Formats: sequence, structure tokens, C-alpha cells
Amino acid sequence: MWKSCAKGLSVVPEKLCLLQENIQNISRQQIRTTFILKRRTPPLLHKKGGPPKRLKNKHYVYDLVQDTNTLRQPNIDVILTEYVDGLGSKGERVSVKPYFAYNQLLLPCLAVYATPENIKNCDVIVSLFQTINIFSNKTISVVMNKEMPWTLQPWHVKASFRKCGYHVPEDTITMPTNIIQGPNMEFENKEFFVMVTVSIKIKYLEPNS
Repeated sequence: MWKSCAKGLSVVPEKLCLLQENIQNISRQQIRTTFILKRRTPPLLHKKGGPPKRLKNKHYVYDLVQDTNTLRQPNIDVILTEYVDGLGSKGERVSVKPYFAYNQLLLPCLAVYATPENIKNCDVIVSLFQTINIFSNKTISVVMNKEMPWTLQPWHVKASFRKCGYHVPEDTITMPTNIIQGPNMEFENKEFFVMVTVSIKIKYLEPNS
């Protein structure tokens, strides 16, 4: 009988050691908890310039007003830095749940916070895409001389854009590979394509940067 009790007692310290290790591991975990409390008995005010009055036991009794851990977190606004399937294209501002935003967008660097600086950059990108759409569907007329010989150059296209109200730098215009020379009535009312390079550098800022 005493031997069986001794064996049972010899196991107890090992279990206690394991329990202590588990408690230490649990205590090292970082958690964020916020509770909003209110004193059930407000303390009395002290006289100006005088020592504060000593609090009594009843002043340490609090009522729970709100537990922020049980509140539903509101959506946060982020700006996409890349195309995300099901959400939008680069530069669009979307509102998503915090957990999805942190793990699926912010950590993989697919989006940034919608800070005032980033919102301003987002508006620039939107206007940039609008400019690209306008130029993609724009047809302008290039008027050339019918008597003097000429070769179509970028500055001719720049002048035609200026007549339509668009300022296009000459170095951003890429002419067709085939050289267009005249006067040649076969080119009258004919269409040709030029490439206009539209680029802008955007730097997104993090809230703590």
C-alpha cells in the first residue's frame, strides 16, 4: 500500500512542472484587450491646491461599460497597388474587412492604407487612366501642304494635338514605322496610328513613414 502511494506521489511533481511550463508559455502570449469601465461611486473632489482625498474601498468598484473585443470592427479603406481579382484595378479605393485587408492585401503589398497622401495619388492615377482612355479613342486631323514636299514628323502631330486643346510633349510621340511623305493625295482621309507615352511616378506612403 505504501509503495503504491509513494509511486503516486512521485508523479505529482512532474505534472506540476509541466503545468508550470504551460502557464509560462501562456503568459508570454501577447493579446490586446480593452475594457471601458466606470466607477460605481465617483470620488469627491479635493480643494484647489490641497492634497487629494484618500480613496475608499467603494471607489474601487467599477461597472463594465463596454468590452471592445466583442464589438464588430468596421471596414477599413485601402487603395490597391496592383490588380486584385474580384476587387478592382490598380489605384482603386475599396472598403474591406480588417482581417481580409491585413492578411490578403496589406501584408502581400497589394494595397496601402487610404491616407490623405495616398488618396491624392489615387486621384492622380484615376485621371491618368481617363487621359489614356481619351487618347485611345481620339482621332485628330493632320493638315499638310499640298505643294511643298514634306515628311511627317512628331512636331506635326504635336501641333495637331495643340489645335484640339491637348499639350503633348514631342518626345512622348512615337511615329509609325513606315515613313509618310508627300504631297501624296493617296494619304488624304487616310488613318495612321501614333503612340503617345503617358507615364507618372507614384510613391505610396505608409501611415508611420
